Amino acid sequence: MWIQISSGKGPDECELAVSLFLKSYQNECQEHAVQTRVIAAIPGGKPGNLKSVLLALESPTEIICNKLISGTVLWICKSPYRPHHKRKNWFINIDVFAAVKQLDFSEQDVKFETLKSSGPGGQNVNKVETAVRAIHLPTGLTVTASEERSQFLNKKLALSRLANLITAKNKQDVSDQRNKMWRQHQGLERGNPIRIYEGADFKLKSSLE
Repeated sequence: MWIQISSGKGPDECELAVSLFLKSYQNECQEHAVQTRVIAAIPGGKPGNLKSVLLALESPTEIICNKLISGTVLWICKSPYRPHHKRKNWFINIDVFAAVKQLDFSEQDVKFETLKSSGPGGQNVNKVETAVRAIHLPTGLTVTASEERSQFLNKKLALSRLANLITAKNKQDVSDQRNKMWRQHQGLERGNPIRIYEGADFKLKSSLE
């Protein structure tokens, strides 16, 4: 399970709030014996601040899962960077995503079909079923191989092509998920916070989870 913590297009104070929330939430997970891992982070404008961070939860407990709600977090605090600034409400956004499931390629998940080859190679090519079609049953991805003169070699070639397709699909799935998260990062909605923190010590005041 992944959690994206984002300041959207907010100022330095919002980026500081991202860093503070990250530390607070990691401590919260630790209390419930849930390990966390930062997958990616975009540095903020000031040292130590984060514009956005993607956090992975390893084997989250039921308690943590029940509290994983997407929404806005409000931090009420006087700006540490602009002492005379009147604004005290700083918003960040929390989005929960299912971790991208990476497919493990195994020959056991592949169904093979033989068929007659076509093209140059003489009469033997057309009479003997040397071509191979490989079907990846979990995804339905299909490839064929007919270049080689033996069924055995075409089977190896088809397996290699299928493995490359699975690798490409895994990369595309990750890319699609990251694009989705980036779109979420760009659109921060204020109001109706699911959590409210106060003060420089980032103390939790209320939670709707």
